[in-house]
Amino acid sequence: MKFLPTCMSDSWWKNTSDLLQGGKQERKRNRKKQASRDTSNKPWLHAGRRKSWVFCYAIADNSYRSLRTERKDQCILISGESGAGKTEATKKILQYYAVTCPASQQVETVKDRLLQSNPVLEAFGNAKTLRNDNSSRFGKYMDVQFDYRGAPVGGHILNYLLEKSRVVHQNHGERNFHIFYQLLEGGEEDLLRRLGLEKSPQQYHYLVKGHCARVSSINDKNDWKIVRRALSIISFNDNEVEDLLSIVASVLHLGNVQFAADEQGNAQVTTENQIKYLARLLAVEGSVLRDALIHKKIIAKGEELISPLNLEQAAYARDALAKAIYGRTFSWLVNKVNKSLAYKEGEFPGWRSTTVLGLLDIYGFEVFQHNSFEQFCINYCNEKLQQLFIELTLKSEQEEYESEGIAWEPVQYFNNKIICDLVEEKFKGIISILDEECLRPGDATDTTFLEKLEETVKNHPHFLTHKLADQKTRKSLGREEFRLLHYAGEVTYSVAGFLDKNNDLLFRNLKETMCNSENPIINQCFDRTELTDKKRPETAATQFKNSLSKLMEILMSKEPSYIRCIKPNDAKQADRFDEVLIRHQVKYLGLMENLRVRRAGFAYRRKYEVFLQRYKSLCPETWPTWDGRPHDGVAVLVKHLGYKQEEYKMGRTKIFIRFPKTLFATEDALEVRKQSLATKMQATWRGFYRRKKFLHMKHSAIAIQSWWRGTLGRRKAAKRKWAVQTIRRFIKGFIYRNHPRCPENEYFLDYIRFSFLMNLKRNLPKNVLDKSWPTPPPSLCEASQLLRQLCMQNMVWTYCKRISPEWKQQLEQKVIASEIFKGKKDNYPQSVPRLFINTRLGNEEINAKVLQALENEAIKYAVPVIKYDRKGYKARSRQLLLTQNAVIIVEDSKIKQRIDYANLTGISVSSLSDNLFVLHVHCEDNKQKGDVVLQSDHVIETLTKTAMRADKVNNININQGSIKFTVGQGKEGVIDFISGSELLIAKAKNGHLTVVAPRLNSR
Repeated sequence: MKFLPTCMSDSWWKNTSDLLQGGKQERKRNRKKQASRDTSNKPWLHAGRRKSWVFCYAIADNSYRSLRTERKDQCILISGESGAGKTEATKKILQYYAVTCPASQQVETVKDRLLQSNPVLEAFGNAKTLRNDNSSRFGKYMDVQFDYRGAPVGGHILNYLLEKSRVVHQNHGERNFHIFYQLLEGGEEDLLRRLGLEKSPQQYHYLVKGHCARVSSINDKNDWKIVRRALSIISFNDNEVEDLLSIVASVLHLGNVQFAADEQGNAQVTTENQIKYLARLLAVEGSVLRDALIHKKIIAKGEELISPLNLEQAAYARDALAKAIYGRTFSWLVNKVNKSLAYKEGEFPGWRSTTVLGLLDIYGFEVFQHNSFEQFCINYCNEKLQQLFIELTLKSEQEEYESEGIAWEPVQYFNNKIICDLVEEKFKGIISILDEECLRPGDATDTTFLEKLEETVKNHPHFLTHKLADQKTRKSLGREEFRLLHYAGEVTYSVAGFLDKNNDLLFRNLKETMCNSENPIINQCFDRTELTDKKRPETAATQFKNSLSKLMEILMSKEPSYIRCIKPNDAKQADRFDEVLIRHQVKYLGLMENLRVRRAGFAYRRKYEVFLQRYKSLCPETWPTWDGRPHDGVAVLVKHLGYKQEEYKMGRTKIFIRFPKTLFATEDALEVRKQSLATKMQATWRGFYRRKKFLHMKHSAIAIQSWWRGTLGRRKAAKRKWAVQTIRRFIKGFIYRNHPRCPENEYFLDYIRFSFLMNLKRNLPKNVLDKSWPTPPPSLCEASQLLRQLCMQNMVWTYCKRISPEWKQQLEQKVIASEIFKGKKDNYPQSVPRLFINTRLGNEEINAKVLQALENEAIKYAVPVIKYDRKGYKARSRQLLLTQNAVIIVEDSKIKQRIDYANLTGISVSSLSDNLFVLHVHCEDNKQKGDVVLQSDHVIETLTKTAMRADKVNNININQGSIKFTVGQGKEGVIDFISGSELLIAKAKNGHLTVVAPRLNSR
């Protein structure tokens, strides 16, 4: 890992300047020595602009040398706030490689294309914002491929999340993408006439939303010339340029399409002139395009339905089409540039594969007065890059010291993984919640998305909304806003437009119209397969998250270097440094923690094998070869070089050198040694030794070739023999498959068993209710049955282990209810899907005098019931309470009857669908008045809880026809149950209580 140095000497500026201008080689060789000896170091924050670029050159040079010497892919991560200089740093690095790398006619072409891809992509992907006149509104990762000589031979660009919404809307003080203004300002009169454009940006609605069409610091006319030249260099012919600019002009014309409402409120196009221009530029039929802008096509049950749009919907369709055209054209442009940069092995033959150096120039952290979906994605990207920085620097370096056994005092740092998880975590992250709201049926809005956020992540320390904030914070938060505490500070986001921008939908008939376009670029951008693909496309946020994940994998696979751009002031002024702003950036970027790690750590570390291989010639004991362990060889070497104890440490696998000057001195000694050896051995190398080595290599090659040919022949013969034997054994086993196990069929039977077990492994039941099981061969029937039992036991055990105590209690009650009523009472099936609850009456619904009378006796269950008098069977409203020891009947504030569980002899209920039941009371208890006839709307639940509480599960009698009960003083009453069409309870002429209950179809 490499970083920008914190200071540089005047000799560094001079040497690097000479290097870029083809300066003397002597200056280049002595650069490190001069840098180490010069004491006039100056803080980089207060250096001039020319000196600042030297740091980029230093990092670029260091990465390039590592790529050449170690043959390992490199990457340079350029990060910082918006407007800090990331895009300019990328340009300087590419310019550095263009000047310093080996050159040839083919290589020069690649260099030019690499350099000229920047102005093209900036024109189409950059724009003026409040913080930056050339702000990247897309992310860019560029791979530069180098051959074995170190010459650039190709490249590839990956782009991320273009801010398409800028095409149709800009905040006050901002502009649309540069290409629009460059075309109008610098385009020739003939070109503008063909495109139907005027020079004034004020004529186009999409260019005046920010009230900032012209900027004094931007020369659009000169930039247009640079872009036109760049397009020709990266292999754009005249027809492709014309088609591309026709699309740019069509976006401007789309913005000028206006609508008016007819008598029914339907939108109608009022600017026919714009439709004519659009039809010609996009090569589509004007009438078809006009209809597509004011109608919506819906496919329902295989039929196409056309519905008119109102004014608001038509404006949305127009803007969506403009964004889709521009966004897809930008992706096409990147692919076109990639084809121009692609590595062609035929043009650059080499005996080794290419190595890659990646450059990451991606949008910086943004905080505006109004932050929307784009700022949310941009800041999430910066969170991921900060997390990668932490993983590859602060965390990994300290872990390396610990793993190598180097004494180390850990440096504390803030790990922003908690913020990344808040955004991207599955099912609970902001992106997952946003996607769920976008994809769910119903009326999902930005407000429902915010409410879902509040419900799901309300306890997260880095998340806040108006509803969740305290009284003081609410003043700074709108009701449609949420605030995230990023690693770089707090950002407030407005949810307005989140769902629309995430869905990024385009009406079907507009897609069909674009698919029929004869413009070659539009025809490639809108694929006809989209019209038949029924799969819903991924949302914009999910696509961005997935692409970021792939980017992190790419960066993790390479050796990283870092350029951390610091923004000196918010006024975009030269030679002005805001100390507070700079201090804030240095703090949140983790540079202070990194400096502490670097200051306490070691400037150089290498494996013993690599260090010994490079410097073994400096010690007679290690030259020309060292036969012992590399660790011992390095110990002998550093002792011979005179390293002091404080200058280095020996780890388990690496040597760590603390001071750069120690390594510089070793490099100087190595250079002197190389020159000395080269002088002594030059004649021998060119003569005898070279011929001897050639003859030895020739003899060795012949011997290896003959041995290898013999080995290949023997392997091939053995493989054929093994194949024949295997086939024979399999055929013989198939013939004897029905015989008892014997040498002839054991291989076949084992294969059949193995195949069954592997098939079983792939097709095991997924849950307890899945009764599927593969059919076993005859020899494995018993084993299959045992495995099936074990599998079922394991699934049952796993299911039971996950059951919560509350659900376990619910299941126990349901099991008791099933044992008592299943198949015996008609209305039992209706109670099965309904959960039993703890109580049907709260304490506030029970009279306070009753609660006072019960004193410390806790109420376990309470339910409203209807009690029927023992004589006249008059219905009276009561409450039934279950306590620890008794059933209590309550009327308002009075306890009418208390039945101890010991005196409860049984419970009777009919088999019909009525809700009546009888509590039978012990007759010898003088305090009791007789049995109690009750009716409950929740009869299954009430009887189950009563039976469990009183331990009378086996004392519930389910009767058919009638129930006899004790009225008191030895008298009996009878309840007759009759099936009927509807429920009816009344006293019959014979004095019995008659209950007519409807009989249900199933039990």
